[in-house]
Amino acid sequence: MRLGADEQGSVVIILGAGPAGLLLANILRVANVPTMVLERRTREQVQQRARAGFLAPDSVAILREHGLAAGLDARGRTHDRCEFRSPAGSVELCYSELGEGRPHTVYPQQDLVTDLIAEYLAGGGVLHFGTTVERIEDIHTDRPAVVARDAAGAEIRFTGSYLAGCDGAQGVSRTAVPTTIAASEHGITWLALLMQAPPTGDAVIYGVHPDGFAGHMPRTAEVTRYYLQCDPGARPQEWSEWRIWDELARRLDAPGRPALATGPIIERGLVRLRSQILDPIQAGRLFLVGDAATSISPSAAKGANLAITGAQLLADALIAAVRYGKVDALQQYSERALPRIRRAQEFSHWMIELLHPPAGYGPETAYRRELQRARLHNLATSRSHQNVFADNYVGI
Repeated sequence: MRLGADEQGSVVIILGAGPAGLLLANILRVANVPTMVLERRTREQVQQRARAGFLAPDSVAILREHGLAAGLDARGRTHDRCEFRSPAGSVELCYSELGEGRPHTVYPQQDLVTDLIAEYLAGGGVLHFGTTVERIEDIHTDRPAVVARDAAGAEIRFTGSYLAGCDGAQGVSRTAVPTTIAASEHGITWLALLMQAPPTGDAVIYGVHPDGFAGHMPRTAEVTRYYLQCDPGARPQEWSEWRIWDELARRLDAPGRPALATGPIIERGLVRLRSQILDPIQAGRLFLVGDAATSISPSAAKGANLAITGAQLLADALIAAVRYGKVDALQQYSERALPRIRRAQEFSHWMIELLHPPAGYGPETAYRRELQRARLHNLATSRSHQNVFADNYVGI
């Protein structure tokens, strides 16, 4: 084993170069807190990994506050409406005119990641791509360590004063924190599709259909993200383009609404909805952020926003500890982060039950179906329900 060449100068070692890790690294770098980022993928893989890009106003404000929003401001698009379609009709909500009156900004996550990498490296940040972390050691000492392998297979040991686990739900960081996990396997699978086809209008469209959910998410003027609920055992390549477009058209149909613009499929995969809440999300000098701290379903587009707000919270606590010797915020990191995580999870779960037909048969299933109808009716007719929806849709 060899020692990492940069370890002596790194106060905070960050595992993972996603939105959480890169935002944390950039904030700390500007605050003169030495950092190092370890990422198992190559730079090309990280920057090409397509993910959702619905950023809440709080997330946009954080990026702007730290001078990290140039790309977002130049190429991001404001979205302020969504539509729910079902066989009973259509409900369109302009949520920028409801509740606190705030919109989303759509900016693909891979573009944000590309921006954050460039900014970090331009400022002298240390970022090791192709470096796989195998274990974490000594987190209850003042010199926690990370043991990793570089792209050539050589084992390296890095030490710092603090570790930030931003390496996702399957990363090593989560396994190093003794925690209680509250979890739900929803039994729901989406076929995730990226189409070379213009969106049908500017609104996100949610298809609430007895045969399964369908979703329409505008990305650019020429590209649209679609989701299609499918059998949990399905394989993406089993679905022909003809079958996919037929199902999307049927489940997203509503009286008086235009037909979908079609085009070739440029990407397909599966998304299995699962949710986990961890408590605590810290141990010793290791702190979890983003997907490492909580697994959340994509039903309400909260994952990237939790990563951004969590990174800001941890950055503030680390700066207070490193620069001013104040450790209270670090000690209370879990306590401060978890209320927002729980709120996001609760709303995400509400969206799951709104969008997907209840499974099974019998009186219980029929009862849940009636509740689903009631939720749609409330969104169509009750201003108070619309206001609560709008504040939760963009405010977490």
